[in-house]
Amino acid sequence: MTALQVADWRRRNFALYSAVRSNSDAASAHANWRAGRDEMFATHPASPLLPEDRREFSGLPFNDYDPAWRFEASIVPGAGLPGEGRRMEVETGTDGVVPFDLLGTVEIDQVGTLDVWRLASYGGGIFIPVKDALSRVSGGTYGGGRYLIDTVKGADLGAGSAPESLVLDFNFAYNPSCAYDPAWACPLAQAGNTLAVQVPVGERYGASA
Repeated sequence: MTALQVADWRRRNFALYSAVRSNSDAASAHANWRAGRDEMFATHPASPLLPEDRREFSGLPFNDYDPAWRFEASIVPGAGLPGEGRRMEVETGTDGVVPFDLLGTVEIDQVGTLDVWRLASYGGGIFIPVKDALSRVSGGTYGGGRYLIDTVKGADLGAGSAPESLVLDFNFAYNPSCAYDPAWACPLAQAGNTLAVQVPVGERYGASA
């Protein structure tokens, strides 16, 4: 794929999430987002699907939208200033070492706590991966975890109603590119982004349950 094709993929992804944020009907927004992603995965030259997988592709595996998995959560600040506190450095094959600084955490009622990261390199951005108890279960979720928020790639559900809060809708959790093509090296969910509970919504890995 070319740089311009990747740029077009990003452009389309930003547009999908912009449409989600402007739609007050979360279930409708989710359905449109899924349809847009399916079309991109099936036809776009920057699709992460391998050629042999694209030939058999009929849509990404999801369960039905469940509003019980949509939350607003305020960030509890942590030591995450550049050069201070906790840092996660991710070795990738395409972008070298990618640094993330811990901004804080979000506490989600009856679900658990997730670390909130700031991309500490060019472009900045908020990053929240998530790994749940369905990880590595047949028909469950991707073993390395999924992405809930990754604003530098456009995956942004917007601010919550309270100050310093985010919309966290697990129905929009999606697999990183490395789930489909091993040539990609992706930041994966670490201990602070691992939940003890099963998250039965969002993109699955294999057949839907």
